[in-house]
Amino acid sequence: MGTVAEQFIEVLLQAGVRRIYGVVGDSLNPVVDAVRRTDGIEWVHVRNEEAGAFAAAAEAQVTGRLAVCAGSCGPGNTHLVQGLYDAHRTGAPVLALASQIPSTQIGSGYFQETHPERLFVDCSHYCEMINGPEQLPRIVRTAIQHAIGLNGVAVLTLPGDTASQEATHPTGRHDFLVRPGIVRPPSDQVEQLAQALDRAGKVMLFCGAGTRNAHGEVMELAHRVLSPVGHALRGKEWIQYDNPFDVGMSGLLGYGACYEAMQAADLVVLLGTDFPYEPFLPGARTVQVDHDASRLGRRTPLELAVHGDVGETLRLVLEKVEQKTDRTYLNDMLRRHTRALEGVVSAYTRNIEKHVPIHPEYVASVLDDLAADDAVFTVDTGMCNVWAARYLTPNGRRRVMGSFVHGSMANALPHAIGAQFAAPARQVVSLSGDGGLGMLLGELLTVKLHRLPVKILVFNNASLGMVRLEMLVDGLPSFETDHEAVDFAAIARGAGIAAVRVEKPADVRAALATALAAPGPYLVDLVTDPNALSLPPRITPQQVKGFALAAGKTVLTGGVGKMVDLARSNLRNIPRP
Repeated sequence: MGTVAEQFIEVLLQAGVRRIYGVVGDSLNPVVDAVRRTDGIEWVHVRNEEAGAFAAAAEAQVTGRLAVCAGSCGPGNTHLVQGLYDAHRTGAPVLALASQIPSTQIGSGYFQETHPERLFVDCSHYCEMINGPEQLPRIVRTAIQHAIGLNGVAVLTLPGDTASQEATHPTGRHDFLVRPGIVRPPSDQVEQLAQALDRAGKVMLFCGAGTRNAHGEVMELAHRVLSPVGHALRGKEWIQYDNPFDVGMSGLLGYGACYEAMQAADLVVLLGTDFPYEPFLPGARTVQVDHDASRLGRRTPLELAVHGDVGETLRLVLEKVEQKTDRTYLNDMLRRHTRALEGVVSAYTRNIEKHVPIHPEYVASVLDDLAADDAVFTVDTGMCNVWAARYLTPNGRRRVMGSFVHGSMANALPHAIGAQFAAPARQVVSLSGDGGLGMLLGELLTVKLHRLPVKILVFNNASLGMVRLEMLVDGLPSFETDHEAVDFAAIARGAGIAAVRVEKPADVRAALATALAAPGPYLVDLVTDPNALSLPPRITPQQVKGFALAAGKTVLTGGVGKMVDLARSNLRNIPRP
């Protein structure tokens, strides 16, 4: 029957796993050797286990199937933490193997001893220790089913000596549940939802990631009730395209008339969203539809909670809802949205050919023009999130992935690695901030090692731009956010990756076109304006006070020119009343 390690790999193959991301070593050696001797599965070497976990999360999101990462005992598996938190909070089905010191040494303070079965509890649905061969194959299958069935992380801890022991039970065959069922809402909730929609004069639909596979139903309902349709960041790729009712995005990265439409509505319908920013929600006149009952009402008080899949719920409610005829509210919000886009979102993409440093918005808009219709974009947390949210156009085939819930830096490049392995024929573009790329810079070597044709766009403003903005909002002058400039193109070339450094906006389009057409990996180092900060669609009096206070403090410390540059850079980006 072979060893425990061999049986572990056999079960992974039965579950459709084709690769394991990690760094080989010590307690993992029996598993790595089993991979070496098994057809149909490969070991993907990364430079940091954290990147391996991010890569697995991206693969799971692209394919919709289980992905696997691994870490050796002690530091090897503690490195997994950041990526596993991101995967778990994103809802990506990932199995992590956290190998352990020899089982006879556990509890003795042995070299590299940690307790993974405790460490990963908070970022997993299932976290258990394999104490002996008798537990296999059932414990591995149980862990896999938790990851797939609950859409999140499962962790198995396996001591190296246990992995080398002979298996006790035959592996046999097993049919894994790979496609969960659809949650059908109770009929009385459907009836109440239909009545609420009919009673309300002005209905607004606000959509999240739960509207995936429900685009048609949302559009049909919007047409029926003449509703503006807004979205959260994670809902953008599923709902904004082919949407004549679109009023943009709400939240800290938002734009357009979404916030206004929500505040003016008689009824706000939250569809498949766990939008966390309470100040942007009306706090009343709200109903929510979600397949996960635990999310209902945890962000805002509800007049009605509906437990059901968004698509299934809307198909049922459309049979009952009457057609509205008054377009006044919808038309008003569409006009407001158009004015907002003309006055804000496109401001940095016009007449900027001579602006140095380069406006990052311009880079994002050019990328949007040139990228493939089915491109996968991975986006670093921070200002890159803003440019992607505002300038990348979804079409139902493109994907935009980031650490949108956990908010980890350095995710874009390792996410791109996993996405490219998962979809080798698709164009994969990493929108990396200089801060994020610097954190996991070694993964450039991973890209080169595996000859992945990932395109890496570095928004290099020598600043932690989002942190800078947060300080300003809090009334603080920026401190320790700006650093010495780095030539990332030179670093990439040193690693054997083709690269170019772009300092003038006139060179942006040609550089991106060359990169996207290259058959292998390519890095474009774009020197961008650190003063191009993002402001939310709604500015509170406290935020205005914070900006003013920060300006005063900066002037008092001798930074007049700095604040003038900031004001000039953002004047036209302030939402109009």
